[in-house]
Amino acid sequence: MRKAYFKYIIALLLFGTNGVVASNISLSSYEIVFFRTMIGSLLLMLIFVLTKGKFTFVRKKRQFLSLAVSGIALGASWIFLYEAYQQIGVSFASLAYYCGPVIVMVLAPLLFQEHLTVTKGIGFSAVLIGIFLINSHLTESAANQWGLFCGAMSAIMYAVMVIFNKKAKEITGLENSMLQLIFSFLTVAVFLIYKQGFHIHIAAMDVMPVLVLGILNTGIGCYLYFSSIGKLTVQTVAICGYLEPLSAVVFSVLLLKEGMSFTQVVGAALILGGAILGELFTAFHVYFKRVPTY
Repeated sequence: MRKAYFKYIIALLLFGTNGVVASNISLSSYEIVFFRTMIGSLLLMLIFVLTKGKFTFVRKKRQFLSLAVSGIALGASWIFLYEAYQQIGVSFASLAYYCGPVIVMVLAPLLFQEHLTVTKGIGFSAVLIGIFLINSHLTESAANQWGLFCGAMSAIMYAVMVIFNKKAKEITGLENSMLQLIFSFLTVAVFLIYKQGFHIHIAAMDVMPVLVLGILNTGIGCYLYFSSIGKLTVQTVAICGYLEPLSAVVFSVLLLKEGMSFTQVVGAALILGGAILGELFTAFHVYFKRVPTY
């Protein structure tokens, strides 16, 4: 359990540095995501082969289709997210992206027959107020408006990714993450071909951060993440998961010198606090009903 917890925390902190690493790459947002998903997919495939993993998706065609849609949504969410990084900064883009779980929480009564409780309603209201406070200072230019749109779309695509991944319940662990990342890579590759063909010029100074983002942050990060969550309790996975957006904000402020006004700090606290409140209630509700961990 202690080893799994350590691996999970390391994975979250790696994911939290994505924006900082990407800020050192001069490529476009979709080129960055293309290299990230390609390198990450290859590494996960190598790990899957070396650990003698077995494919189960061939016997679960409907779930495999859901996982494919989830992977496509993941690729799209990362394209929007990395564009938002470049337009409105890592901290605000990360906060927008992690409104995705809140969207899932709101849609859960319709999609999964889960009740929207008072606690979840309070958490959702806090997130909405936080979004308003964050955005109040980011609507001054067309570039910021485009960045806010990309941030919102990254959250929506994140929600689509989670919803369809939930429909692939029996395709788990490394196989799940590998297939999802492969489909996200194919999605980004098709978009890249449509946008500019395969004419990518990568400068020498971009090689190292691209490799770090693809190998360490994506490939190894996903491996640590999916190899640990199955050994942790539901509430640990749900609550500690918000260490990722929190660390992303902290890293961007400390390393990228991104400033935040007092109003925006309050907004960030409301977004993270409201989301955690909803996750906290769900996690403990599941725990006390003795549902097995995942």
